[in-house]
Amino acid sequence: MSNPFAWIVEPLDPKQPLKKFFNLKKLGDARYERLPFSIRVLLEAAIRNCDDFLVKKEDVENILNWKVVQHKNVEVPFKPARVILQDFTGVPAVVDFAAMRDAVKKLGGDPEKINPICPADLVIDHSIQVDFNRGSDSLQKNQDLEFERNKERFEFLKWGSQAFQNMRIIPPGSGIIHQVNLEYLARVVFDQDGYYYPDSVVGTDSHTTMIDGLGVLGWGVGGIEAEAVMLGQPISMVLPEVVGYKLLGNPQPLVTSTDIVLTITKHLRQVGVVGKFVEFFGPGVAQLSIADRATIANMCPEYGATAAFFPVDDISTGYLMQTGRDKEKIIYTRKYLEAVGMLRDFKNSAQDPDFTQVVELDLHTVVPCCSGPKRPQDKVAVSDMKKDFETCLGAKQGFKGFQIAPDFHNSKVKFTFEGCDFELAHGSVVIAAITSCTNTSNPSVMLGAGLLAKKAVEAGLTVKPYVKTSLSPGSGVVTYYLRESGVMHYLSQLGFDVVGYGCMTCIGNSGPLPESVVEAITKGDLVAVGVLSGNRNFEGRVHPNTRANYLASPPLVIAYAIAGTVRIDFEKEPLGINASGKKIFLKDIWPTRSEIQAVEHQFVIPGMFKEVYQKIETVNKSWNALDAPSDKLYTWNPKSTYIKSPPFFDGLTLALQTPKSIEDAYVLLNFGDSVTTDHISPAGNIARNSPAARYLTSRGLTPREFNSYGSRRGNDAVMARGTFANIRLVNKFIDKQGPQTVHFPSGETLDVFDAAERYKQAGHPLIVLAGKEYGAGSSRDWAAKGPFLLGVKAVLAESYERIHRSNLVGMGVIPLQYLPGEDAGTLGLTGRERYTIIIPEKLKPQMNVQIKLDTGKTFHAIMRFDTDVELTYFHNGGILNYMIRKMAS
Repeated sequence: MSNPFAWIVEPLDPKQPLKKFFNLKKLGDARYERLPFSIRVLLEAAIRNCDDFLVKKEDVENILNWKVVQHKNVEVPFKPARVILQDFTGVPAVVDFAAMRDAVKKLGGDPEKINPICPADLVIDHSIQVDFNRGSDSLQKNQDLEFERNKERFEFLKWGSQAFQNMRIIPPGSGIIHQVNLEYLARVVFDQDGYYYPDSVVGTDSHTTMIDGLGVLGWGVGGIEAEAVMLGQPISMVLPEVVGYKLLGNPQPLVTSTDIVLTITKHLRQVGVVGKFVEFFGPGVAQLSIADRATIANMCPEYGATAAFFPVDDISTGYLMQTGRDKEKIIYTRKYLEAVGMLRDFKNSAQDPDFTQVVELDLHTVVPCCSGPKRPQDKVAVSDMKKDFETCLGAKQGFKGFQIAPDFHNSKVKFTFEGCDFELAHGSVVIAAITSCTNTSNPSVMLGAGLLAKKAVEAGLTVKPYVKTSLSPGSGVVTYYLRESGVMHYLSQLGFDVVGYGCMTCIGNSGPLPESVVEAITKGDLVAVGVLSGNRNFEGRVHPNTRANYLASPPLVIAYAIAGTVRIDFEKEPLGINASGKKIFLKDIWPTRSEIQAVEHQFVIPGMFKEVYQKIETVNKSWNALDAPSDKLYTWNPKSTYIKSPPFFDGLTLALQTPKSIEDAYVLLNFGDSVTTDHISPAGNIARNSPAARYLTSRGLTPREFNSYGSRRGNDAVMARGTFANIRLVNKFIDKQGPQTVHFPSGETLDVFDAAERYKQAGHPLIVLAGKEYGAGSSRDWAAKGPFLLGVKAVLAESYERIHRSNLVGMGVIPLQYLPGEDAGTLGLTGRERYTIIIPEKLKPQMNVQIKLDTGKTFHAIMRFDTDVELTYFHNGGILNYMIRKMAS
């Protein structure tokens, strides 16, 4: 179909008539000049892809009319320029693609139609664990173990890279997905098929938003939704409100970008930005480097927004130069953005667009801080950390409480490690990890950590040997500049050796703690602490034995490692006493912003980026040596415990089935607020007494071969058994934390999977009850796939995290939401009732449906299919079924 906006197409440079762009300024529409810059990206994509079928002229009009319709739940389609995947979410995506090819063939279609149309990059970064953390050979040992554990998965991914067109795979050992995206994959402006257009991306990881710091509009989607985008479908989204976040002033000399981002995270949580875009503006933005902006944008899921956008400015294009991008590409990037009115000058207030609302932050008011002990939005000023932790010890069990009896607050447990005697107490630091995309992408905080380490070593300070210290950079560039600037040696002396290039501790791949440390923690029922420079610290995520986990800047990670406890007031108490008996305070060794910037200017140079990235796809010899099959259809190995053809498409026919009401459903689980995807589908270790462990044991594996749930996301049998398997699960049917529930017909308490199997065998449908923010956390497709396989037909919650609700829709699970002002408490629901959910024949987005209980009570809830497209997916039994029928017909 012809594009009705073809008339605004023109060459960007008359000397290159074949290189064109859609000149949005030729629309001559005054509304365009007032649009937030993030909405301009949505508009350009709609105009370029307008075919009056998938994208209609009225969609373009709605986006242009953003100021008027932003509050009206108007649905618009969006075709991003590319898709990015990491291996935890990438493996199940490739498994689904392989299974979809089989399904299309069975229905008489061409299986090779199942192929990415939208460019896709997959970065393998989630598989490496901190098994070894001391010594210069830690990196190689961890990488060797990574390949030993994951060879089968890696062979499958290598098959996918050869079987599917338009899919590039970045091998393990290259870095963290979001840092590689920032430093290497991001185009900022695409030059493809004869057109220039803005780079934009959706990714199967919630922290895809990090790329917004470079002016590339991007956010996380469910793996299921990403697969549809890869197959050429637009994302159907509600046109968002845009909160303008105005930055003013200059940061204080001792403040890090981590402190700024934790402050913004708490502030925006209070403002309330769930489902909205946040767009940064104001003169304070010009004070922030791209790495600082990327750190702020990275934490977007933690304050709940869809995207956190920093429009492209001179600092952005300077960053492209610094990271070794092609000079000619940078020239056309600037030229294109100027031509369409998307190049920003943050000091020019005349450029400020209209926003839904404006909030402000004076950067000068930011103080050093951490976040914890269980959520990223719970900011604590460093000066208050000691008092805050001690308050948390005795507080009621919850986000800020551990409910330790007062008599035990000063409990101490002696233990022996490597022949020396030590003791642990509540608040003792046992994990100190410089990890994750959030901070390792930022030279200012990484070099700050290095300079602090240098001063600490020179002052005679050390870290106790039982503290599990680690440094997992986001790319090889980090190691390069740490080494060249001379600080790597000092980091190693404090135990912060490079242990791998990947997410590691932040994703829960923290590896084992010493047995004597675990025994001491268990013996004293101690609230031991992990301190990490990550973005997530939900319960049970970092390590099973660290009940408290604090997010902190890399320099503070080192400071707390040296102190050995979070029960310290750095202003009044010394970090330590050196061999000469001198008290060393944190202020004595803390580097200033100007010190750090001087080192950064000297040592972070374009040549480093070019050298690291020009060989990124070939440098891993183990990857190069993998032998992968070359067939277009995958030959499933029935003996494999990693890769298995999923049952999602069993019995699928071309004809649609009419949705039926859910009758007499039992409640599988009854939750409170903030149940995360870590609770629903954990990524960490597989407990030895779990249903997944029993399954793997029955397949002949030993516990040391179990690996993690994240690594086995290509096997539905493991992942179904791992659903709701988090050891910190709080289910109102059970009086203690753990992955169990009550099977009501028998009255027995069982593991969640075992209870679900009993219900399934008896033909009973299931639902889940939940409170606010159900599904907060990473964008895990298995948090929707797993409940689907357990027989969960619907979830009834007070509110949902955006991506998780979308994933439930994608699997055909109905997301129901209480009416405003109602919840389980006001309705008197115990979860022990049986629920009948009436599904009308004619469905509309966000319609109210009736729910009848076996007690005779009746109430209504909102069916959260938000758009007509989502209803289409539901009628098909899910988004993948819809795509298969489309490709096979």
